Amino acid sequence: MLYHLYEAQRSLMEPFADFAQAASKLYGQGGIFGQVPMAQRVAAGYDLLHRLGKDYEKPEFDIKTARVDNDDVVIQEVVEIEKPFCQLRRFKRFTDDPHTLQTLKGQPVVLIVAPLSGHYATLLRDTVRTMLQDHKVYITDWINARLVPLSEGEFHLDDYINYVEEFIRHLQKQYGNCHVISVCQPTVPVLAAVSLMASRGEKLPLSLTMMGGPIDARKSPTAVNNLAMNKSYEWFENNVIYRVPQGFPGAGRRVYPGFLQHTGFVAMNPDRHASSHYDYFKDLIKGDDASAEAHRKFYDEYNAVLDMDADYYLETIRTVFQDFDLVNGTWDVRNPEGVLERVRPQDIHSTALLTVEGELDDISGAGQTRAAHELCTGISPEHQRHYEVKGAGHYGIFSGRRWREKVYPEVKAFIIANDKPQKPAGRSGVTAEDTIKASAKVPAAAARKSAPARKSAPARRTRGAAK
Repeated sequence: MLYHLYEAQRSLMEPFADFAQAASKLYGQGGIFGQVPMAQRVAAGYDLLHRLGKDYEKPEFDIKTARVDNDDVVIQEVVEIEKPFCQLRRFKRFTDDPHTLQTLKGQPVVLIVAPLSGHYATLLRDTVRTMLQDHKVYITDWINARLVPLSEGEFHLDDYINYVEEFIRHLQKQYGNCHVISVCQPTVPVLAAVSLMASRGEKLPLSLTMMGGPIDARKSPTAVNNLAMNKSYEWFENNVIYRVPQGFPGAGRRVYPGFLQHTGFVAMNPDRHASSHYDYFKDLIKGDDASAEAHRKFYDEYNAVLDMDADYYLETIRTVFQDFDLVNGTWDVRNPEGVLERVRPQDIHSTALLTVEGELDDISGAGQTRAAHELCTGISPEHQRHYEVKGAGHYGIFSGRRWREKVYPEVKAFIIANDKPQKPAGRSGVTAEDTIKASAKVPAAAARKSAPARKSAPARRTRGAAK
């Protein structure tokens, strides 16, 4: 019922937010009331009201170019694999410079596994933009659960892991090998995926970089960890899970709604957000367009949240933050064939491991990510590295100045040190990304790449009571 009330409130507020936007323009510079007394303050107030009341849709990555060898290469986004709850998104690079083309061909392939924990994958825009300078980049772009019809089946933590394994195999088939980077929440399922592949004797990624994730949430627990640990599984199921209302493709699906997640994000630092909005109001009055635009860009991303499928969310709470199945060695994952397999990080031998933590991280505490080294005992010490980013909070390890100046050089060097020449499997010629284009504008036909047809999720086993 709460979700329905929220949607009713949002629909009621929408015309007022639109009115505030229009009024802001009327009183703004160049508006018909722009010269009346206090017009700038009135315009600033209406602008702030609009931003507080508007609905925030999924942002775009909006990465048009990247700098490679002092040359601007054109970027085009392509969905290579489409699953019911996720897209494997590729950032294809095009150039007409022969020297730059040769550079692109030899660069490592990286799969970035983005969090499925509230915000969209675009939260890693800065990560992607920076990585594109020296790597072929793919990312997991998770889909808002309220947009997934019930006919597509359920989505469990096991499915998340199976997705990651499929994406890794896809890149290995394309290029012969790849590297994997996981940021925050996916560190746990990514480590599980690679562990399961190792136990089966499959080919593994050349390196695994894990950044700010709860591998062992018992170490230096944060406010986020304490909430997940101190409330029971039933409390979460009864208090934060709702069904998607009519009007969305996923109507009837049980989800952890995005608006509840956003409320939790803001509640962690309410004073900081209030101060930020007041500063925005003052910047508008002063005419500080640069600061005002920076505020807009941040909150366009921060306020855009997605619904998470209830089964996936609840299983993550229990597995990662309550039972600690990964570190206790008691985690069994069901593969696509329905067979349970034990997660054994100690079986990983050929993959190099880098962990990254922020000194001031208030989401994943000190030592939580580093704990991966204690589990991956099969990896030789010379292929393991831990890096702590001094002065960095959670977001600082993958976005902003500290990411670009401190973390990225470490990640880049680690990948290079553990890279191998690419030998595309079962194909000849060059990859689509390596094709020379005669102009910066990429023809649409050249950018198309066939993707597997979308399939409905297989029938899943019954878990507990009917849902």
